[in-house]
Amino acid sequence: MPTRRPAAAAYRCSECGWTTPKWAGRCAECQQWGTVIEAAEPTGILRHLTPVTPTGDRAARPITAIDTREAPRRTSGVAEFDRVLGGGLVPGAAILLSGEPGVGKSTLLLEVAAQSARAGRRVLYASAEESPGQVRLRAERTGALHDELYLAAETDLATILGHIDEVEPELVIVDSVQTVSSSLSEGMAGHPSQVREVASTLIRIAKDRDLPIVLVGHVTKDGQVAGPRLLEHLVDVVCHFEGDRQTSLRFVRALKNRFGPTDEVGCFEMTGAGIAEVPDPSGLFLSRGAPEAGTCVAIAMEGKRALPVEVQALTISTGAPNPRRIVHGVDASRVAMVLAVLEKRANIKVSDQDVYVSTVGGVRFTEPAADLAIAIAVAGSVRNTSVPHGFAAIGELSLAGEIRPVTQAGQRRSEAARLGYRQLIDERSKTLRGAMDDVKARGRARPHEDVPEF
Repeated sequence: MPTRRPAAAAYRCSECGWTTPKWAGRCAECQQWGTVIEAAEPTGILRHLTPVTPTGDRAARPITAIDTREAPRRTSGVAEFDRVLGGGLVPGAAILLSGEPGVGKSTLLLEVAAQSARAGRRVLYASAEESPGQVRLRAERTGALHDELYLAAETDLATILGHIDEVEPELVIVDSVQTVSSSLSEGMAGHPSQVREVASTLIRIAKDRDLPIVLVGHVTKDGQVAGPRLLEHLVDVVCHFEGDRQTSLRFVRALKNRFGPTDEVGCFEMTGAGIAEVPDPSGLFLSRGAPEAGTCVAIAMEGKRALPVEVQALTISTGAPNPRRIVHGVDASRVAMVLAVLEKRANIKVSDQDVYVSTVGGVRFTEPAADLAIAIAVAGSVRNTSVPHGFAAIGELSLAGEIRPVTQAGQRRSEAARLGYRQLIDERSKTLRGAMDDVKARGRARPHEDVPEF
């Protein structure tokens, strides 16, 4: 009896390649919604490729004969953005900038476009989400008007390519890739197949003409770049623009960079006149008054930058069976661990206290180096004592109450010394109890400071 051939897969996930004989709204492999599309049926025709002998620059060479000179870069006119890119825009580079709605992506790129135009380079800004009048109003408000900055409001890929041929720009910005569609691909704008087609076409134009292109990308609810995962593999640089809407501070981080490091961070501030660079943000995360009970300064790392961050804690006695633990800007799970270590290893009872922990300036300080500063701040609030001026703390706490060293400790100490923090509490204190004793002892050694007992 002849065996029955299995049915061919009729549907395929555009994200991971999972196949299924029936359509499904959600991929069973990667759990993405709306990515299962109808797959092309196999034709049964076997095709053979004819080998092509490469010549000239395309021929394989010994790796020792490869030119190691860096690709020429052009400044974008925004120093903080250049820092994240690794020094500037590389000709032919495809850059993807993602971020939550309303964080300021369009404002930042409009400033980049205006600064590049002022430097004598023609820029094409293709807006697929806003009308020309809306972009013009924002440009007037932020001072981004220039004759070399060309604006087109188009959602059709072929028309955008026509604008590129006509304007002949040296920089192209497309806002955003999820709202542009191509007639060569099925589906509405934003569909994975459309995003793939639009992005691959624009990237091919960038490579052929040595034309840097910046694409704006939407994000999903969990903060990931929307669309097919292939989009992040196609581009050369992936940047993420983040910040709390309740504060004016914004950060640009490089998640992928083929032309430079990925540990640089650009710092910006949203103002009424647009977006402004913050080349030295050291003073943004500190309070201005005298030392108060429940505060401690820590040295955080944002990329290669060491920044002083003030951690504040407030404790209030409560009779509730489950005291509150409210945090902002720090990791809630690490705060819970620090509170347990405080009570067990340092005899500071917090199980009957509502605990509130926050950072100044809206910065997020979630690395383990914040443990010691959180512990000192909470202990100060419980005992109503303050840490004197000139003290900073960096260190990770273990469950045994030991202080562990943190990454880039040398750079943190150098930045602390530059900013005037002469008393640094770190792993040299060995234990949490020893760190609190050091705060008390070092403070006593300075008679002009009013140092309360820890």
